[in-house]
Amino acid sequence: MRSHSVTKGIERAGHRALFRALGVKTKDFDKPFIGVINSFNEIVPGHMHLNKLAEDVKKGIRDAGGYPFEVNTIAVCDGIAMNHEGMKYSLPSRELIADSVETTVKAHAFDALVFITNCDKIIPGMLMAAARLNIPSIFVSGGPMLAGQLEKNGKIQKIDLNSVFLAVGKVVKGEMTESELCTIEENACPGCGSCAGMFTANTMNCLTEALGMALPGNGTIPAVDPRRKDLAYQAGKQILSILSQNIVPKDIITKDSIYNAFVADMGLGGSTNSVLHMLAIAHEAGVDFSLDTINHISQKVPHIAKISPSGEPRIEDLDAAGGISAVLQTLSGFLKKNTKTVLGKPLDEVIKGATIKDETVIHPLGNPYSATGGLTILFGNLSPDGCVVKSAAVDPEMLVHKGPAKVFDSEEIATKAIMQGKVKKGDVVVIRYEGPKGGPGMREMLTPTSLLSGMGMDKEVALITDGRFSGATRGAAIGHVSPEAASGGPIAAIRDGDIISIDIPAHKIELELSASEINKRLSSLRSFEPRIKKGYLKRYIENVTSASTGAVFID
Repeated sequence: MRSHSVTKGIERAGHRALFRALGVKTKDFDKPFIGVINSFNEIVPGHMHLNKLAEDVKKGIRDAGGYPFEVNTIAVCDGIAMNHEGMKYSLPSRELIADSVETTVKAHAFDALVFITNCDKIIPGMLMAAARLNIPSIFVSGGPMLAGQLEKNGKIQKIDLNSVFLAVGKVVKGEMTESELCTIEENACPGCGSCAGMFTANTMNCLTEALGMALPGNGTIPAVDPRRKDLAYQAGKQILSILSQNIVPKDIITKDSIYNAFVADMGLGGSTNSVLHMLAIAHEAGVDFSLDTINHISQKVPHIAKISPSGEPRIEDLDAAGGISAVLQTLSGFLKKNTKTVLGKPLDEVIKGATIKDETVIHPLGNPYSATGGLTILFGNLSPDGCVVKSAAVDPEMLVHKGPAKVFDSEEIATKAIMQGKVKKGDVVVIRYEGPKGGPGMREMLTPTSLLSGMGMDKEVALITDGRFSGATRGAAIGHVSPEAASGGPIAAIRDGDIISIDIPAHKIELELSASEINKRLSSLRSFEPRIKKGYLKRYIENVTSASTGAVFID
């Protein structure tokens, strides 16, 4: 066992003395040492209960014959970090998480790992670390938050964090009072868990299940449901079985299992950020997975579950309808079925017998929301290396759109212009220099997109950016434009009034200029000057790669 490098032999007496200070007994030195990698903290609602889940995980480990050691990683709440300099740190935190897990695990020679995770960058950061370390691992999430409830006209309606952001747009437009906004604010987030819709956190927790790295129920069992505690306990027990079989992450995270994760993603209409994160996970696992392959999956796999922000159901409803197992079983004809899982059996056995319990939430194959998947990759002279749109959340009239560009060189400038009514029907809002290098950190544009949606303009205005979008974003919001402006991509050449053509069904995005004109404009631009001159973000700018390759660090 790996832990023998710190527990066995006369030369390890000092090591054992330190372990004894932690309460380890002589008999315990023969047990597998299991690292419990937890992201518990008291600033992220999705994580504030993870210390309690850790106790269930550790009990499972002990009952199965292991010895647990709990350690922690950092976490950023994207909602709190939104629309100020804090969002510059959100995506970069993913790399810090992966690096910190690697550092702690390598330094302390754990035999196997249980990852307790939740929320946007923490899940992929930990999955990247698991693939990099490649020692037996299992994931258990903190689970989704329940939807908030609001009484309106004698009826109870479900709301979530996105409802608050949308309400801000209604206040700006004069369609809602600040008092009504306050009522929504007070009721939208009723307690612990990752925000209640198919936003990035819940998308990634669901995909972790489809990937094979978590037990059934990981993606959808609500945070406050007693089944979540049992899931944590079972994960703690299962890690000893995984260790005994020497099943490692690279046995599970393969080209086929990543394919399966994207099949689930298309069926669910998940967050656009899943593309960025799954490409980064593939990179760590040594898997070559292209944006073209994602489009190939999208063309075949129907969209069968419309969860907020695309529809009204929340994750709790998806769970009651059968969860990810039911989604995967419904889409089983598109899956690579023999992929391995942390249960030690292939995916097709794991999902066998799962059925849809509510066809209003999970549609059967014969009645999909659309014949193609909920995400689409676009290519064209504006984004030669590709960009992504959550097509499931785009109104039909905006699937094909042509309009004049309104160009902004930062999120703040764009937000101010939207609030001042400077964006008009038919415009294509361009927010650039917000990519991995340019932002830096590839901020999410939830504030401008929510303002547009709340003002009723998501059916009239498109928005493209080299930054990202929250999983809560809806409308013709096209992100991850690559190459980014800071790297001299064509998005840097756009001027106000230039005509941009968007055809989502055809996977096309074009700037209606000749190649010579685009090149002429780009050659006249000054070299990009980074906005950050010191600290972690300076190092991030120097090392981060394009969004089209997952915004990972240079090898």
